[in-house]
Amino acid sequence: MDGNGRWAELRGEPREAGHKAGSAAVRRIVRVCRRLGVEALTLYAFSEQNWARPRNEVDALMGLLREFLMSERCEILENDIRLVAIGDISRLPEPVRDVLDPLRKASATNRQMTLALALSYGAREEIAAAARELAMEAVAGRLDPEAIDGALLAARLPSLSVGEPDLIIRTGGEQRLSNFLLYGAAYAELSFTERLWPDFTEDDLFDAIAAYQERVRAAGPADEAEGGGTDEAEGGGADEAEGGGADEAEGGGADEPARASGALGAGRPWRAREVASHNGSRTGV
Repeated sequence: MDGNGRWAELRGEPREAGHKAGSAAVRRIVRVCRRLGVEALTLYAFSEQNWARPRNEVDALMGLLREFLMSERCEILENDIRLVAIGDISRLPEPVRDVLDPLRKASATNRQMTLALALSYGAREEIAAAARELAMEAVAGRLDPEAIDGALLAARLPSLSVGEPDLIIRTGGEQRLSNFLLYGAAYAELSFTERLWPDFTEDDLFDAIAAYQERVRAAGPADEAEGGGTDEAEGGGADEAEGGGADEAEGGGADEPARASGALGAGRPWRAREVASHNGSRTGV
């Protein structure tokens, strides 16, 4: 969810105003994703590196996070949304934990949608922590080092508890992942937009999903071994939040099984013909 600070600076306002506008965008996008039937949405709300920002900005972000959790509690529970958090949650201030932890527990059995908040999160840190855990088990004799493979490592990554991302969207104009979901993003489709996060709208989300649905996805290493990735397979491809990159939107059409499908493929309400063209109406939204 990149661009809050620049959004505020362009308007001559303090960065905290940009984060407040960004919080409103979170509410907007979570609601539309729920209506669309998105099964899992991960938002890069606060990175491990964000702790280095000025204290007043960090305090403002933590205050907005607490406010969001309090104001959205009823909506999350009433709409059968499961809230999870990934990252070093122990670093969050107690007033945030006092709201976050009970909501995670209360929503644990919800199944309509999973909303994952990446808080004090870094993908490199997550991978390193999983590697340490495996190493400690191997040293203790509880794990054969030869048994460690990609699947075993992936099973120790909290970010993959909701599944691998199909689509990662980053706002704000930067074209990099910035330490977000690095392991899970190996075969994710990437979408970058100049739009600053506070200005990110439903139409921007629809456009990213529609472009995703036109892509032909390689399922993994086996596909690449047989002739290359997406572009080579089709002679050129058609056209997820940093946390920005946050959206793990999934989709695809059953009519064209080679095209983007993912965990939210066949029969989902955002299929291209239901989402419609950029200028037309979007039924089912």
